[in-house]
Amino acid sequence: MDQKRHWNKIAPSYEEEIFDVFRSERHSLIPSIIRRHEKKKGLAIDFGCGTGKAFPMLSPAFGEVLALDISEGVIRTARERNYSNIKFRQADLSDRKVELPMADFLFCCNVIMLPEVEKNRQMFANISRALKQDGHAAVVLPSLESMMFASWRLMDWYRREKVRPEDIPDDEFQYFKSSKRDIVNGIIHIDGVPTKHYSREEIEAMLPECGLAVVSIQKLEYGWNTEFADPPVWMQAPYPWDWMVEVRRRKKKAS
Repeated sequence: MDQKRHWNKIAPSYEEEIFDVFRSERHSLIPSIIRRHEKKKGLAIDFGCGTGKAFPMLSPAFGEVLALDISEGVIRTARERNYSNIKFRQADLSDRKVELPMADFLFCCNVIMLPEVEKNRQMFANISRALKQDGHAAVVLPSLESMMFASWRLMDWYRREKVRPEDIPDDEFQYFKSSKRDIVNGIIHIDGVPTKHYSREEIEAMLPECGLAVVSIQKLEYGWNTEFADPPVWMQAPYPWDWMVEVRRRKKKAS
């Protein structure tokens, strides 16, 4: 997929088409983690800034914010938010040669989810390269377990309405269009777009290989209305979620 062309095409309708994590999360984990790492004279990177929904939290917490995105279109929209301490740059964040300053903090929300998994690995490696030795990053990633749980919840809903599993329409599971290997690799189709999802164990195993030490992994929970148009009243916890992963630059082992 040509990511630059894809996001430039979406840019005019970004607010309507792209799921709003900031508005939908149930427990305000994103502002909490940003406040915890605020540094009034420090530099933060918004790694895949989109239209700038994180700016109201990042701008007051840091002396300077560098907003990066592959799409000139969404950057134009983000500039309209008009924060004096935010600078912008168009960049392919999966390019191993992308130039990045050393930051005190980096925020990345549902950006590292390309179907080309090696590009995702490179983005993780670029995050490591962009962090100061004592710097931290907060990375939001789509959860594979949540996707599977939401699909099971759908089947449970049908069961309660006396519909047998074999009678559930196939288009209810249109997310699972990929090959068996792609599904095992976490590639799920969201609105027809192949999207990488992560298991918790994959995160724990892979990120150290990309130069990042995992500090914590939390569930960023949403209401069931983010999965279903009209969820029944009985459908409560457990809720669907993304992963909120806090990382730091991995220290090199002494030779």
